[in-house]
Amino acid sequence: MLGSFAIAQGPPPAKVVLGSVVKESVSKNQSVTGVIYYERVSEISTEVVGLVEAVEVNQGDHVKKGQPLVRLNTEILEREIALAKTRIEQNELRIQNTQKHFKRLERLYKSSGVSEKDYDDALYTYQDAQKEKQVAQDTLKKLLIKKRRSVISAPFDGIILSKDVDSGAWVQQGKQLVSIGSSNDLFVRAPIAETLLQYIQLGEKVEVTLNAFNKQIEGEVLGIDPVADLKTKNIFLKIKIPAMPFVAQNMSANVFVPSSDKRQLSVFSRAALIKFQGKDFVYSVKDGKAAILPVHIVAFLGDRVAVDTEYIVPGLPLVVEGNERLRPDQAVVVAGEQN
Repeated sequence: MLGSFAIAQGPPPAKVVLGSVVKESVSKNQSVTGVIYYERVSEISTEVVGLVEAVEVNQGDHVKKGQPLVRLNTEILEREIALAKTRIEQNELRIQNTQKHFKRLERLYKSSGVSEKDYDDALYTYQDAQKEKQVAQDTLKKLLIKKRRSVISAPFDGIILSKDVDSGAWVQQGKQLVSIGSSNDLFVRAPIAETLLQYIQLGEKVEVTLNAFNKQIEGEVLGIDPVADLKTKNIFLKIKIPAMPFVAQNMSANVFVPSSDKRQLSVFSRAALIKFQGKDFVYSVKDGKAAILPVHIVAFLGDRVAVDTEYIVPGLPLVVEGNERLRPDQAVVVAGEQN
């Protein structure tokens, strides 16, 4: 008898937190599937010929601007640099010697002690020594530039999309070494019907769902591709999303784009939603009991949703916490309210 009585009483009262409904002027939106891509991609190549000594990165690595990616062997280059420095020292000795000789002949020339030809020859030899030093210094500068460029560094923060060379390889000038995508230029390319373009504004914030993680983030519409699809006439939106550590180019993402003019709709917290048999419902509270209500969602607004369901109106209390285990007509105790 006691067992039958307990079952008849139903589940105990559930503690819940209530949220509110507000009216706002918003557009309906619809979901379209796009792909993630890097707007800024650099195919890093070498400006110098050489032997690859080390590749410091692998495909998928995240790198910072200025971080070394590939190092070329500089053993021969170091010898050439040392030789250039020695030549400069030799030129300096020659300059000192020819300068002394020129100054001596200059004094004699002024007193008619030497011919003009001897004076001119001494001047030419002195100037030629100075030019030789300049050539040697320019050669050294060129070698030092080649040495600096023997370490190929990341031009910006990014992720290594491809690794096209390995240590021990001999590379020619212009050979692609790695490909890098900019972390700060991550976009979603999403197709929409051209008729929806009238409802979309540049700079508008839209909700993006990363399907791999079922994660919602905020994107910003920055533009469109300048060429529409020839067959479908679809336009491709370019939506910038925040840099993230664990995404891959060509992953899918759902984008919720405006699909109508703005009108007054009921808006409430997304936490109030529950799924039942694939449909959307919310719980309200009536006479101290949970009342389940179907809703028709027409717009996703980040952590909120908009519905055009006529009985979802301002003042209607909706359960936003504790609704996961509620049952219709279950007694509830209100533990608090959210604004």
